[in-house]
Amino acid sequence: MTTKNGQWYPPEWPERIRALAAGDLTPVTPRRAATVMLLRETPGDGATGGDGAAGGFAVHMLRRRASMAFAGGAYAYPGGSVDPRDEAEDAEIGWAGPARSVWAVRFGTDEATAQGIVCAAVRETFEEAGVLLAGPDADTVVADTTGEDWEADRAALVARDLSFADFLARRGLLLRSDLLGAFARWVTPEFEARRYDTWFFVAVLPEGQRTRNASSEADRTEWIRPADASAGYDRGDLLMMPPTIATLRQLQEYGSPAAALAGSAERDLDPVLAQARLDEQGRIELSWPGHDEFTKRVAP
Repeated sequence: MTTKNGQWYPPEWPERIRALAAGDLTPVTPRRAATVMLLRETPGDGATGGDGAAGGFAVHMLRRRASMAFAGGAYAYPGGSVDPRDEAEDAEIGWAGPARSVWAVRFGTDEATAQGIVCAAVRETFEEAGVLLAGPDADTVVADTTGEDWEADRAALVARDLSFADFLARRGLLLRSDLLGAFARWVTPEFEARRYDTWFFVAVLPEGQRTRNASSEADRTEWIRPADASAGYDRGDLLMMPPTIATLRQLQEYGSPAAALAGSAERDLDPVLAQARLDEQGRIELSWPGHDEFTKRVAP
């Protein structure tokens, strides 16, 4: 099926949807995951910065390699799955900001699960963008994460040779949960082969830190204004999954990174899960509740 915009629509979806409807496909249990919309201000005087963004603020995005099994070629944010070690009862993670119990209430989970989700957000942002939302105390953030020693730790985290708790302890750092704002929650459709229950966060790029393409899963990264990224999707130039373009459009409600972070506290975290049904003529109707722009109807 073709589309005039950049909506990600794998060719195998109709077959899998029909198999699910016929009872021939058992949904995979989604893995918990987190992704972070990292924001920074851009020049507000009409000038264009080095990233090509003029005024307002920009979001850091990466393009997944076309060879990736999941969402290859699509633009996304840094993120990944929860490491079970981060939600273990004996995980001693240095922590600053809202307590785990506060996050548990926000997510509607237990404290261990909430801890794992927040840790995934911070760890994956460091692994894929080189940005670390942590500091030596509750009021400071590390100013520089470049250098061979930082890279060695980052690589060890990626390989899961080093736990996030041990990484923070080795560095004498506290995770700064106050630098994150929970923004949305999307669950991969039941008919997908790889499924994720993903919490979307917003965060402001800490002063002194710089992003870089540290992910082996991405072939490019860029800072782009949400409106420009949305326009690229609408033209069909930028491929995106529904959660990505939906959150980009929602970011446009805010005038600054600080406003987006503050406003996240009021955002609804009810999970968005695609619904697929077959009508009497055997046509597929695929929809995402609350997001009518993604509705698709596929002939038999």
